[in-house]
Amino acid sequence: MIEKQTVRRIAKGGSRALAALFLLLLAHCGTFVGGDPEPGDYAIHGIDASKYQGDIDWHVARRGGVRFVYLKATEGGDHADETFATNWANARAAGLATGAYHFYYFCRPVRDQIAWFIANVPVEPDALPPVLDIEWNAHSPTCTIRPPADQILADMTVFLNAIEAHYGKRPAIYTTVDFHRDVLQGSFRSHAFWLRSVAGHPSRKYPGRSFHLWQYTATGSVPGVKGDVDRNVFYGDEAQWQRFAASGR
Repeated sequence: MIEKQTVRRIAKGGSRALAALFLLLLAHCGTFVGGDPEPGDYAIHGIDASKYQGDIDWHVARRGGVRFVYLKATEGGDHADETFATNWANARAAGLATGAYHFYYFCRPVRDQIAWFIANVPVEPDALPPVLDIEWNAHSPTCTIRPPADQILADMTVFLNAIEAHYGKRPAIYTTVDFHRDVLQGSFRSHAFWLRSVAGHPSRKYPGRSFHLWQYTATGSVPGVKGDVDRNVFYGDEAQWQRFAASGR
């Protein structure tokens, strides 16, 4: 956190208003003297979940501090998470901001994947913006290809534009350090990014990339969920959160 002595020096050399402005600027940019922000420094916390979390008590999770959830909905062009529909209904009923994500499969045409997501995820005006989860999947038993970057970027553009047109909100992009390095650096500047970074703050792992969501652990624990769960924070204040939830921007 910022040293109190720093604020005192500013106040002595100028005014209390200047000191207050200095603190406001630091809070806005999310940078703290002495180190990077920790997950606990953020106000808005959430999880992402799939069938692997089993039955979730969403009311307990909300009381435990979970503000939002992203649920795995679809993968490729023919796989849907078995728990999506139930979790979607129950999380929304518990008052959680709820969104859906699609796990991209490099061995299926992009148009098939668009149609599959739309067939499984309802249009709800108060739902969070959809998310495209795109990463290298070295453990896939059925698809080990790595298309060239230009092809991936072209297909992503088709997917993102079609999903935005259907749901009325700009989709966010979830990715990992290696995939971002290999494919996404410098691309999709107008889209919100959700970054996996379990070994340090995203500003260090993804230099130059602004982001909205940070997945900081895959082994988190929250009330209402048995076992490990991915935990996330939103990088922004309440007004920025409301804007993102409403538009994806």
